[in-house]
Amino acid sequence: MNRKSLLLRSTLLFGVAASSCFLSAQTPLPIQVTVDVTDAPRRILHARLSIPVEPGPLTLLYPKWIPGEHEPSGTVDNLAGLFIAANGQDLAWQRDDVNMFAFHLTVPAGVTTLDVKLDFLATAPATGSSAGASTSANLAIVNWNQVVLYPQGKQAEAIQFQPSARMPQGWQYGTALSKASDDNGTVHFEPVSLEQLVDSPLLTGKYFREVPLAPEVSPKHYLDLAADGPEDLQLKPEALAALDNLVRETGALYKSRHYRGYHFLVTLSDQVAHFGLEHHESSDDRAAERTYIDDNLALVSADLLPHEFTHSWNGKYRRPAGLATGNYESPMRGNLLWVYEGLTQYLGDVLAARSGIETAAQYRDALAQSAATFDLRPGRTWRDLQDTATAAQTLYETVDEWDNWRRSVDYYDEGQLIWLEVDTTIRKQSKNKKSLNDFCASFLGLGGDTPPKVVTYTFEDVVNSLNAIVPFDWASFLNERLRSKANHAPLAGIENGGYRIVYTDRPNDFTQATDLVNGATNLWWSIGMTVNTNGRGDDGGKIGDVLVDSPADKAGLGPGMNIIAVNGRQYSGEVLKNAIADAKANSNPIELIVANTGYYKVIRLDYHQGLRYPHLEPIPGAYLALDDILLPLRRISAAR
Repeated sequence: MNRKSLLLRSTLLFGVAASSCFLSAQTPLPIQVTVDVTDAPRRILHARLSIPVEPGPLTLLYPKWIPGEHEPSGTVDNLAGLFIAANGQDLAWQRDDVNMFAFHLTVPAGVTTLDVKLDFLATAPATGSSAGASTSANLAIVNWNQVVLYPQGKQAEAIQFQPSARMPQGWQYGTALSKASDDNGTVHFEPVSLEQLVDSPLLTGKYFREVPLAPEVSPKHYLDLAADGPEDLQLKPEALAALDNLVRETGALYKSRHYRGYHFLVTLSDQVAHFGLEHHESSDDRAAERTYIDDNLALVSADLLPHEFTHSWNGKYRRPAGLATGNYESPMRGNLLWVYEGLTQYLGDVLAARSGIETAAQYRDALAQSAATFDLRPGRTWRDLQDTATAAQTLYETVDEWDNWRRSVDYYDEGQLIWLEVDTTIRKQSKNKKSLNDFCASFLGLGGDTPPKVVTYTFEDVVNSLNAIVPFDWASFLNERLRSKANHAPLAGIENGGYRIVYTDRPNDFTQATDLVNGATNLWWSIGMTVNTNGRGDDGGKIGDVLVDSPADKAGLGPGMNIIAVNGRQYSGEVLKNAIADAKANSNPIELIVANTGYYKVIRLDYHQGLRYPHLEPIPGAYLALDDILLPLRRISAAR
């Protein structure tokens, strides 16, 4: 979509009118889809579809561009066992020569329904996003886009589906779909549009728990948990209270809700991919098995639910025009992902602190680590932030090696820094009478409470909405930061918030928790590298990434090398950190023995500045605007 077409604002209804209206006005009969989850522990899902058709040429499509993933991530590579039949006779089909997601066939005369069988192979590793592992012995997440085909030629909102699911005996489930009936272990849901179906994943498991949140709030909110073991479902009272507060705080911030009910679908498993994916009336939140038991895991994951929940307003209801294609075939344009993801990253972290999911001090620790990391991002000298958003579809599957030089999805964390600066600038320009809270209420709360629908926005819409809060040259402000190729990150928001980054020889709590969770040693701000293996062993510690132009880079270290020994001692994270600390008091280089693709080498690291870890400290005499930003908008509950 070109610049001129982006100026055209459109509203794409989510199919929330009565089902009968859709059936009579758009589709004579819905497509029936039944997913059989009983083989999920064996990493395979079975689906059966009944598709109303007319005789003649027909193209069936498999979803390619999945909303929220910002790339053509459709899992057609794991589609198997595709059989299409009519009146009991198999029909020949042929995949398109160019579009691997399209299947051509001819419907014989007199045929009104196709019977389709297909399997989805849930065999991906536990990495990535929704294309990653989604099942274990005791749970499964069903993303309907992985088990459906549909006729080409209509937008997703105009195609009706009647979904059903059969789950293993004794398993419970959570979903935003409305139950219609239950028949011999198969749950039938109310008809929905394809758009709403793909937007409504189903979480099911043997060890399952549903908890109503903030019960006084309407519409209703639920925490649906599925775990690998029953012990993982035992949330602390203060954790549940914080999630109650999250529901209340979003209402106070956005002054609206754009859903008829909301389900946090939380998977607690070490066997599935860990990520979050937003939906309008639910979120697919996948975290480590012991997230609500282990304090370090809880801290590292503190922003997961607030971030995905915020997307219900920013990303689902209000959506960049280039991402609102209305179907799953048209390429998406990610030029405004610094709003879609960057603003959401900022708001999600702030909401985590306001709700009590994390403390204000923990928020500052996480911000210090993120800001200091992005301040050492040499890739910004050749590639501006806007380009990372424009090229988003090429970046989600990149590896960590040399990530600081290539850059990746930087519009999340660097976008957060820009929106912090926007917030502090509004406060400064208005003499603290206005803030980003006001922008969120007007921009994301546009129209007040509504059912699920999409209202698009453009760059000009963002600028105009900011100007409505505080007149300022917001277009230049944003463009300067989006197009900048300066050596350092935009840190003015932190400084305007009354804080500055300082470095000490001790990690802050968030950095320490991150290293413990990842089993890593983060030396980014000293010698300029991360090591992904903390413990001792013959293989040593594998270098994750090396900062371009850092001491590690200049010494000849590179990603993927294994550190075998440090100053003659077998490698461990502690041995390496002690060597860096000791080198501060002498001029001797740190001697490393490294292995690189079967070859060994001695590398001497000439570094004598000691360990360095980022923290935020108040600027003496400064107004601590950041502290005000983190204050809850409502009185919060400390425990249930």
